[in-house]
Amino acid sequence: MNRTSAAINRIQPSPTIAVTNKAAELKRQGRDIIGLGAGEPDFDTPDFVKEAAIAAIHANQTKYTGVDGTPECKAAVQAKFKRDNNLDYGLDQISINSGGKHTIFNALLATLDPGDEVVIPAPYWVSYPDIVLLAGATPVVIQCGVEQGFKLSPAQLEAAITPKTRWFIFNSPSNPTGAAYTRTELKALADVLMRHPQVLVLADDMYEHIVYDDFDFGTLAEIEPGLYDRTLTVNGASKAYAMTGWRIGFAGGPAWIIKAMAKLQSQSTSNPCSISMAATVAALNGDQSFLAERNAAFQRRRDLVVSMLNQTPGLICPRPEGAFYVYPDCSGLIGKTTPTGTVLINDEEVAAYFLETEGVAVVHGAAFGGSPAFRISYATSDAVLEEACKRIQRAVGNLR
Repeated sequence: MNRTSAAINRIQPSPTIAVTNKAAELKRQGRDIIGLGAGEPDFDTPDFVKEAAIAAIHANQTKYTGVDGTPECKAAVQAKFKRDNNLDYGLDQISINSGGKHTIFNALLATLDPGDEVVIPAPYWVSYPDIVLLAGATPVVIQCGVEQGFKLSPAQLEAAITPKTRWFIFNSPSNPTGAAYTRTELKALADVLMRHPQVLVLADDMYEHIVYDDFDFGTLAEIEPGLYDRTLTVNGASKAYAMTGWRIGFAGGPAWIIKAMAKLQSQSTSNPCSISMAATVAALNGDQSFLAERNAAFQRRRDLVVSMLNQTPGLICPRPEGAFYVYPDCSGLIGKTTPTGTVLINDEEVAAYFLETEGVAVVHGAAFGGSPAFRISYATSDAVLEEACKRIQRAVGNLR
């Protein structure tokens, strides 16, 4: 009677959501907790975006829409891809979904069969392998460690592709590491993919606008036009526009994939929220100058966290090019003993030790397929980040 499906048993709950929920529960119990687990900007949604949503409500834009987006929202996404990425898509090549995760879920569920393989560089965003497993396919994980800047090499990609490879999932700037690929590095990967015409490409560009030090962002279908006909370029309103709760993701790609995604969406969620789509139109079409202002704050926070963590014995924290995460290597803490006599044997125990002793919630590296490490989201205030890093330094100082 209490039997769940084989498909649901293949996956795990999201570790990042689990950490966020645990931190919230401890706060409710009265604990002094600093939550650095959620990948969510602390900035508010811009006022002009909120005003567009309110106007849409007053205009009674509260009915069902086209299953995968309104024409207005699709047109705004179409214009965004042309403006930011030099990619031309027809409206039949645009999909609007309830968040970037939903976009990826639709694409993979609509195109994968048992026996198919999906190449995923690690460290990876937690949901990639689980969505592949839910679809009955096989994730092929490639380790890209700190010694190579968390970046996949062309040789590694070449070695991982087999006749069973259906998709290559690529995320730059990366969640969880913040690593971003230069245009030269992208072209080298594209050259490999051009030799394997059966491989579809999913380019997850969710952190496109959150880059630092004059980094020049590029996306694969832009860098190599020969990949255009088999690349799904995924993005959304959540991160750059501080619209995580509005739940709007979108993609541009081959019409046959977009049509298959719409077919799946017609039998699952139906249309994304009509008010959220009206807000997204305003976000994409409006003044983009606030992005640079917010990036300046993110960059300052990045530099603070990287500096403080690198002053902590046993931690090595690379300086990321984008997103709002750091991914410090904590191999120097493995094998050390806590004040209560517990030997830390993996990064999950390191994260638990930080939470239990100092009230700092981070996500352990095993959740992202890259250990021993942990992820910190620095999308919070300078003062909170400084206090969190002091607590981590104190926790590490108490190890022996």
